[in-house]
Amino acid sequence: MSDLIDDPLEGENAPEFSVSELSGAIKRMIEGEFAHVRIKGEVGRVSRPRSGHVYLDLKDDRAVINGIIWKGVASRLATQPEEGLEVVATGRLTTFPGQSKYQIVIEDIKPAGMGALMAMLEKRKAALQAEGLFDTDRKQPIPYLPEVIGVVTSPSGAVIRDILHRLRDRFPRKVLIWPVAVQGDKCAPEVAAAIRGFNALTPGGALPRPDLLIVARGGGSLEDLWGFNEEVVARAASESEIPLISAVGHETDTTLIDYVSDQRAPTPTAAAELAVPVRLELLAWLDQQDARLTQALTSGVTRRGERLRDLSRALPRAETLTQAQRQQIDHLDERLPNALKSGLQTRQIYLSRHAGRLHVGAIRQRLIAEHRSLSALSERMKPAYTRRLGQLSDRLTALDRQRQAMGYVETLKRGYAVVHGADGLVTNKAAAEAAGSLEIEFHDGKVKTGSQGKKRAPSKAKPSEQGNLF
Repeated sequence: MSDLIDDPLEGENAPEFSVSELSGAIKRMIEGEFAHVRIKGEVGRVSRPRSGHVYLDLKDDRAVINGIIWKGVASRLATQPEEGLEVVATGRLTTFPGQSKYQIVIEDIKPAGMGALMAMLEKRKAALQAEGLFDTDRKQPIPYLPEVIGVVTSPSGAVIRDILHRLRDRFPRKVLIWPVAVQGDKCAPEVAAAIRGFNALTPGGALPRPDLLIVARGGGSLEDLWGFNEEVVARAASESEIPLISAVGHETDTTLIDYVSDQRAPTPTAAAELAVPVRLELLAWLDQQDARLTQALTSGVTRRGERLRDLSRALPRAETLTQAQRQQIDHLDERLPNALKSGLQTRQIYLSRHAGRLHVGAIRQRLIAEHRSLSALSERMKPAYTRRLGQLSDRLTALDRQRQAMGYVETLKRGYAVVHGADGLVTNKAAAEAAGSLEIEFHDGKVKTGSQGKKRAPSKAKPSEQGNLF
């Protein structure tokens, strides 16, 4: 700072600095002395503006220091800062002259020990449970015998070998492996992308879409398994439309993906056992079922044969069932000729008895009597017919007179006329002027006029006769 100290003026005891000079000197001193620091504290207020940067407070029981994580660094952090989380932040101290503040620019942040990780895990677990991601009704049934199984794990290591070996022993299936990092910063985004990638495959496409997913990893510490506790992995597993089995760690290890998966397996080998049945056991079961079915069919046929034989012993012989009917037919056959002769004789007697009533003379007399009766009836009806016809004729004459009185011809006789144009009746001046020619109808005939605007030549009427008005 010697370059900032001027020689004191006469009568002055201290040098003068501008605000910017002093702020810059303080900034250089702090950044030079604290270029790389690690701070342990509890995360207080956390702010994430739209710029993408993260602003937070690090505090203990006696002091607070402001912190900032630039956007590019924040997107790469394995652990995102959460309020109340105890962390160890690594970065450099600097100042913000615009507000006379000092702050730490954080380059890395990690939970401070196992207790901090467990606290963050419990907080994240409670938040996801409140959203309903752990609900039983969201879980899908595991298919009994999937055709294609997708495995999300590291391509190298004992886990994938154990899964493939167990599947081959139990029931060989097609297996698609999506290689991912199973620990470290890349673990969570790669596992989430693998789950979503399998779900994005088209059923029946060139690369078959799995019927079942297995997310697997071997055992390890809480830090090693932390990638499967990240929220992005839990949400990808809960959104999976393909049933998913989680097999992360050993039986005592539990991660968030275990709560949102459709089935949890204690080990990767157990996941393979849950995925497919034992082929030999299935074949043995089928053989057993086939034997039971054959035995059931044979037993059923045998029982029904015995029942049929028991019932047949209680039935009479077939020839005895028709003996009475055959006797009845023979009896009726003997009676039939006599019955035909008797019926014929009876009808002959009836015909002879009524034949006299069918004589031609009797019929003629009956017709003459009926004719006389009709003639007498006709004579009695003639006056009534004549009277009714007269009434109808008078009524018709009266209606005709009424029709003529109400018709327009009678109106013409009273001095009116009807004007016809080319398109029909003309009832006003405008229509008369527009018509090319007119025809006037009087009660005693019709008169045609010439085109509008032209005078017709006077007719050669007799001097004593009145000329045409038009």
